[in-house]
Amino acid sequence: MTETLIKPAEASDADRLTALIQNCSAYRGAYAAMIAGYRVTPEYLARHEVHLAVRAADDLLLGFYALVTDPVPDLDLMFVADEAQGLGIGRLLITHMLDRARAVGITGGIKVVSHPPAEAFYLRMGAERVGTFPAKPPIGWDRPELRFTV
Repeated sequence: MTETLIKPAEASDADRLTALIQNCSAYRGAYAAMIAGYRVTPEYLARHEVHLAVRAADDLLLGFYALVTDPVPDLDLMFVADEAQGLGIGRLLITHMLDRARAVGITGGIKVVSHPPAEAFYLRMGAERVGTFPAKPPIGWDRPELRFTV
């Protein structure tokens, strides 16, 4: 694997983050409603801790996370490109997110309302299941609620 860099997102990254979300095969079929019409905006990037994983050689986007710090610490978004799945990018992003949480003064925990198929990944990364987030239209199914300890 080539070198991977983690770097802060910039306003100009909004469209490529949106494209990564919209092209994610984990959200096809029954889960399509979760991302239908979803867009990452420059304003969102300015308000939150958003970091990209990119291939160092050519800045190819491999994944990203968005950590909302206020009012409740929340891993709001985390996506790894389909072609980068299984390469350790998710683990790298989670490790970086926990380090950033500490750096910005978060103590206690970080909430994650998970895409149901991603729950096992978060558990492997050290999150614990703390409950269930109830269905709310347009999402018609309950989702696992997890917590990372910081």
